[in-house]
Amino acid sequence: MSLARTAPTGRSVRLVHGDQQLWSVSVGAGLRQYDVAGRALLDGFEADERPGGGRGQTLVPWPNRVAGATYRFDGVEQQLPVTERATGNAIHGLARWVPWQLLDRTLASLTWGHVIAPQPGWPTSLDCRVSYALDDSGLQVTTTATNVGDASCPYGTGSHPYLRVGDGPVDAMTLQVPAGTWYDVDPAGIPTVTHAVTGTEHDLSSPGPIGDRVLDTCFGDLRRDEDGRWRVRLTGAGGEAVTLWADQAYGWVQLFSGDTLPDPARRRGLAVEPMTCPPDAFNSGEGLVRLEPGQTHTAVWGITSG
Repeated sequence: MSLARTAPTGRSVRLVHGDQQLWSVSVGAGLRQYDVAGRALLDGFEADERPGGGRGQTLVPWPNRVAGATYRFDGVEQQLPVTERATGNAIHGLARWVPWQLLDRTLASLTWGHVIAPQPGWPTSLDCRVSYALDDSGLQVTTTATNVGDASCPYGTGSHPYLRVGDGPVDAMTLQVPAGTWYDVDPAGIPTVTHAVTGTEHDLSSPGPIGDRVLDTCFGDLRRDEDGRWRVRLTGAGGEAVTLWADQAYGWVQLFSGDTLPDPARRRGLAVEPMTCPPDAFNSGEGLVRLEPGQTHTAVWGITSG
C-alpha cells in the first residue's frame, strides 16, 4: 500500500472574507499567509516549505525559553527536552511541530485543536485550541487552553508571526512599540535585568526607523489604548502599514529582526510575538498562569492593515 505524500506543515486551509485571504496549516496550528487587497501582511512560507525561525507557529504551553530546559513546579523538578541545542534551553512549547486537528470551519473562520499529553517535563493533559477568524476589522486569533488532566500545571502562550510591508528588508521600515520596559538577557537568551526604555535605543513609543537595529528583545509594561489593546505598528517607506494588537491576556511582546536566520529570510520580516509571559517564566514565575484541573485560559490577538 502506498501512502500519499504529506506536506511538511500538514493540511492547509484557506479562509476568505471580502478582499482578505488567509492560509493556516495544521502543523503547529500555523499562520502561513495573510493578504489584504492583494498585499501580503506576513512574511510567511510556502505550502511545501518547512518554516524556520518559528514562522507562524502557535507557542503552547509556554512562549520563548525555559532556561536549561528545567523548572520546578509544586515541588517537583521537571526536565523538558532540550530544543535549542546551542543554549541547552527548551524553546516555544510542546505543540509547534505536531499536527493539530481541524475542529470547525466556515468560509471565514476555523479552529484547530490539540491535546498535549502528560510527558517528561509536563504534568497533565492540556486541551489547546486556536481559532482564526476574518471579519471587516481584519484578523482575530483566539487561543484557549483547558486543563483536562488531574494535576495543576504552569501555563503561558504566544504566537510567532513575521510582519512585512513591501518587499525590502526591515531596515527600511518604521516601527512603533508602546512599551515602557525592555529585558536584558544573558548569552542564552534568559532575562537578567529589566530596564526602562526612556532615553535608550529601545524607546520606540514614537515611530522610529529600524535601520541597523538588531532586535531579539522582550518588551513589557505595554501601554494600551482605550479598548484595552496594545498595538505594534510597522510602516513601509511608501506609507503602507500593518498593525498587530493584543488583548489584556498578553502582557509582553518579543520583537525579532531575523538576523540569525539564513538568507534569504534574514531581516526580511519582523517577528512580532505577543506573549502572556516573558522568557523563562516557568522559572521566574513572572506572568505565569497556574491552571487547575478544569480551568481554561483565553487570549486574543489580531492583525489589521494600516
